[in-house]
Amino acid sequence: RRQKLLHLGKSLYRALLDSVILSDENVKFHIIHEENKVLLQVEICEIEGNIFRLKIDEAAPLRARYKVPDVLIKEPTTQRLFISQKEAGILVLSSVNEDYKLQVTANPFQVEIQSKGETVLSMNSKGLLYFEHLQPPPCDRRPTAENKEEATSDSSKEKQDDLGLWQEKFGSFLDIKAHGPSSVGMDFSLHGFDHVYGIPQHTEALLLKNTSDGDPYRLYNLDIFGHKIHDKIGIYGSVPLLLAHKPNRTSGIFWLNSSETLVDINTKAVAEVRPSRSAAEAAKQRAMPLTDVRWMSESGIIDVFLLMGPTALDVFKQFAQLTGTNALPPLFALGYHQCRWNYEDEQDVKAVDAGFDEHDIPYDVIWLDIEHTDGKRYFTWDKKKFQNPRKMQEHLRKKKRKLVVIVDPHIKVDPMYTLYAEAKEKGYFVKDRNGKDFEGICWPGSSCYLDFTNPEVRKWYAGQFSFKTYKGSTNILFVWNDMNEPSVFKGAELTMPKDALHYNNWEHRDVHNLYGFYQQMATAEGLIRRSSGKERPFVLTRSFFAGSQKYGAVWTGDNTADWGYLKISIPMLLTISMAGISFCGADVGGFIGDPEPELLVRWYQAGAYQPFFRGHSNMESKRREPWLFGEKNTQIIREAIRERYVLLPYLYTLFYRAHTAAEPVMRPLWVEFPGNIETFGVENEYMLGNALLVHPVTEQEAKAVSVLLPGSEEIWYDFRKFKRVEDAGTLKIPVTLENIPVFQRGGTVIPRKTTAGKSTEWMPDISYELHVALDTKACAIGELYLDDGHSFQYLHKKQFLYRKFTFHKNILTSSCIDGSGQYHTACVVEKVIFLGFGQQPTSVTACSKGGKEKEVIFTYNKTTSTLTLENLALRVDADWEICFN
Repeated sequence: RRQKLLHLGKSLYRALLDSVILSDENVKFHIIHEENKVLLQVEICEIEGNIFRLKIDEAAPLRARYKVPDVLIKEPTTQRLFISQKEAGILVLSSVNEDYKLQVTANPFQVEIQSKGETVLSMNSKGLLYFEHLQPPPCDRRPTAENKEEATSDSSKEKQDDLGLWQEKFGSFLDIKAHGPSSVGMDFSLHGFDHVYGIPQHTEALLLKNTSDGDPYRLYNLDIFGHKIHDKIGIYGSVPLLLAHKPNRTSGIFWLNSSETLVDINTKAVAEVRPSRSAAEAAKQRAMPLTDVRWMSESGIIDVFLLMGPTALDVFKQFAQLTGTNALPPLFALGYHQCRWNYEDEQDVKAVDAGFDEHDIPYDVIWLDIEHTDGKRYFTWDKKKFQNPRKMQEHLRKKKRKLVVIVDPHIKVDPMYTLYAEAKEKGYFVKDRNGKDFEGICWPGSSCYLDFTNPEVRKWYAGQFSFKTYKGSTNILFVWNDMNEPSVFKGAELTMPKDALHYNNWEHRDVHNLYGFYQQMATAEGLIRRSSGKERPFVLTRSFFAGSQKYGAVWTGDNTADWGYLKISIPMLLTISMAGISFCGADVGGFIGDPEPELLVRWYQAGAYQPFFRGHSNMESKRREPWLFGEKNTQIIREAIRERYVLLPYLYTLFYRAHTAAEPVMRPLWVEFPGNIETFGVENEYMLGNALLVHPVTEQEAKAVSVLLPGSEEIWYDFRKFKRVEDAGTLKIPVTLENIPVFQRGGTVIPRKTTAGKSTEWMPDISYELHVALDTKACAIGELYLDDGHSFQYLHKKQFLYRKFTFHKNILTSSCIDGSGQYHTACVVEKVIFLGFGQQPTSVTACSKGGKEKEVIFTYNKTTSTLTLENLALRVDADWEICFN
């Protein structure tokens, strides 16, 4: 409400250019508010790799303002900026590479970034810079002209209450603002852009919408059960990263602030005047899109990173350079996960596990929800239902499977519960505004909440996962962090009061969106520590922030068994993926309610081609293990899950690319086809890596779907039938219940396993097959990454293989991409299928480096132009080539 009182127009801030200080690290100067005369310090720096950072803080605050720690992986390396022009009212800064210039205008204060003479982005051009400086409470203030006037006004108290300056009511809840108003905000104009994306998490479309007629997008982590579709309210996680795209450029704005944040978006066409070449020719005008983005946060400072791309993949790398890349998950985590609130007891776990074997369906992990504990005391087991958890885990281990258990952040108030007693004694809980341990209601009843913002608490919490402390746990047990927004039943908006107190006396309002990020960080650290740093962790979190990708996976939360939720899950996952978190998924089948068999089948088919693949359901839902819906549906679900398992070599390689090069595993079409405008709003299909286009079926009883196969120069092949699709563009593709449309892009090589195993751990020795899809030049290229699938040896001892497959001039070669890695495997490439192979060769020979040539058995299908080579037995870890005559 307060920020919205500031209308578009001339900003009241003026830059004092005589205060400019230039150093190797940054440029600093003051700006002043023309009415209240408060000085703010502006700091601008260029970071290696096409990133600019702008910070605004009070020059002399009453107390320090909150600056988000721990999200950036390190203090970024800066490059010196040069002053290339300084004259009355204008300061121009040039970057080292001279491609970029920053123009600072003094009155009113605004900053413009130009690339090769073209304005890409401007700040405060709408005059909406807003910065509430910290003030003493009204009772402590000395009279000044400003507050004397306030004091004499009868309506002053009502005005303050209405604007929530020092306290605010929300229903029956009272939020006391001990330090008064501290809100910050700023507007950014993106020139030439009318497609913007990002800022998860919302149950919303891929393309961000104009908010001028309604609510802004809200970033405020909340536990919203059965969240509404097409709603701008914030749900479980927040990443304050917005991407803008036009055919020749992608840019990003990363607003580093963990308090409640609102984002307003307004896209319109503006007239761009182009100077004419001659006096006779009038200045030309053309309509250019312009998107204005206004960020408003409740507290903290303005700390914003401008990611200048220029490509989408560059922006992803820039964001990862700041906040880190995805952790490389253990291979089992890419398999199928079976979850329910709740599997009843040890016998139930064994029966479900046996059911997968009996029905020949691969799976890797069974999950236990809150009922497995002793009265919702985390790190414990129900003494009747789970009497021998170690034996249960040994049973799963023999089957080469894993267990995930839930560990929430709320701790039952019970002096006899060791975890509670210890945390209480050490002062490790979040405090209320009066300094007492904050108590709220959650699953165990009255609960206290660990203060994960405190590094000492995180270290202690990580220690709780040691095998000695966490009785009944083994090294096949991994963790699920839920309810960590934090969720507080009967709290305002079902979360913690904003005036609760954390480590170093920061209020909850300052750190709210970081709470789940910190719990997942501490949990992942605990799992690494219990193995003395040897084994990779797996931690799923519901609440997240920028940088959560370093610690594990996220999911979209409490969705509903409804076609609309299957449909919206695609843009939701694409948005999370673009915000740096590749390891994401939605609950297959919908958490709430009972899916009809067709919906469940379609959800399995979609989930099989998404990064995190878990079936989950609510306590009130009927049981829905994949074999409970009749033999026909069991067969289709089995096939979908098997397709996932044979595709794991490709998926694991994509996760390695996400880990090393920050490329999203699941990505919108426009990322791969940046110049193709018809892809910019597509949200019903997506690319899995650069090679597969997936179009889930999200309509009931669909007989056909409209699929966009982009790129006039591209060739696409049906992934299962190998047949080339004759036309590009939007095609009507017939569908049956058996599967969903998946296409392989010409010019790519996809590594797969020849068959699926009972779980990932049964599959290391299963041979490979390559699907080589030729492009218009009859070429193709692809990669395979391989390691032990569970340890950090790939990092510490360089125990990995990273291979490249290239088809060029009628020769298929296997070569090494990264010679620093070595990993011995006896596994072989047994089969290669060429898609779009022009004519039948007369002979095919294969030879390993330094070995003899051998004739290869092949078959050629004229109808589909498919060439299949079999019985190759070519080692995965060796160089070889296959020649065609």
